[in-house]
Amino acid sequence: MSGAQGTYSGSSGYIVSDELRNSVNIAIALQKPLLIKGEPGTGKTMLAQSIAESLQMRLIIWNIKSTTKAQDGLYVYDTVQRLYDSQFGDQDVSDIKRYIKMGKLGEAFLSPSPVVLLIDEIDKADLEFPNDLLWELDQMSFYIPETRETIKARHRPIVIITSNAEKELPDAFLRRCIFHYINFPSPETMEKIVAVHHPNLEKKLLEQAMEAFYMLRSLPNIQKRPSTSELIDWLQALVVGGIAPHRIKKELPFLGVLLKKNEDLDMILQQLSGRTQTRNAIGRYR
Repeated sequence: MSGAQGTYSGSSGYIVSDELRNSVNIAIALQKPLLIKGEPGTGKTMLAQSIAESLQMRLIIWNIKSTTKAQDGLYVYDTVQRLYDSQFGDQDVSDIKRYIKMGKLGEAFLSPSPVVLLIDEIDKADLEFPNDLLWELDQMSFYIPETRETIKARHRPIVIITSNAEKELPDAFLRRCIFHYINFPSPETMEKIVAVHHPNLEKKLLEQAMEAFYMLRSLPNIQKRPSTSELIDWLQALVVGGIAPHRIKKELPFLGVLLKKNEDLDMILQQLSGRTQTRNAIGRYR
C-alpha cells in the first residue's frame, strides 16, 4: 500500500484559510483522517471536492444516514440475488465473489490510484458507528469471511470526515483524527467566497445584502441562521428579481431564500411590518 502524495494548496472554486490548508496537509502527511466540524453551510463538503480537484484525484462520497452501519461502507453480500440465481438462473452460484459488492470504503481501498474519500455527516449515524470503523481506518484493511479474503488498500486514501456537531463523537475515534473547526466566514472572507460565484456583482447591492445577511445571523432568537450557500442563492435571486440596492435592508425581499423556519420568517416579517409595511405587502417577497 502506498501513501497519498501531494500538497493541498486550494482550488479556484474554494476559498481556504491558511489554518485549514495546513490542517489538510498535516492530515495527508501523517496519514490520518481529517475531521471537519462547523455549522451547516460553512463548506465542509466542498472542502473534499476542492482537495480532489487540487490533487487531481477521484472523489468518493459516502453519505451517512441515521440507518447507516459501518458494514455498509465495507461490502455487502447479496444473498437475495444468489438465492434468486440458484432457483431461476443459470449462474454459477458457488462463486460467492460474484455476490460481494464493495461499499464506498471498499471502493476506495481497491481503487487503482489514490482517491479522496469523504465520509459526510458522520454524526447522523448511531454512537457506535465511528468506533466500528476504527480498525479499518487504522489498518486500511478489512476481512470478508464469506470469501476468506482480506481487502487491503492499494493506496491510502485521503479521508475527510465531516460533522455538524449534532452529537459527540467517541474519544477513541477523535484520538485517531486530525481535527479542524471551520468558523463561519468573516465579512471579508465572505466577499471573497461570493466573488467566486458572482464575480460581476454590483458593489452596492453586495454591501447592502451582506449587511442584511449578517444582521439576520446576529439576531438572538433566530432558530436557523442563514448559511453561506443561502447567501449565494439570495444574491442570485436579488439579481434575477432586479431588486435595487436601497430596497434590500428596508424590505428584505425573497426572505424565504434565506430563512427556512416558519418561526424565523414570522419574527422578521413582524418586525418589518411594524416598521414600514403591512404583513400582506411583505408577503409578496417571500
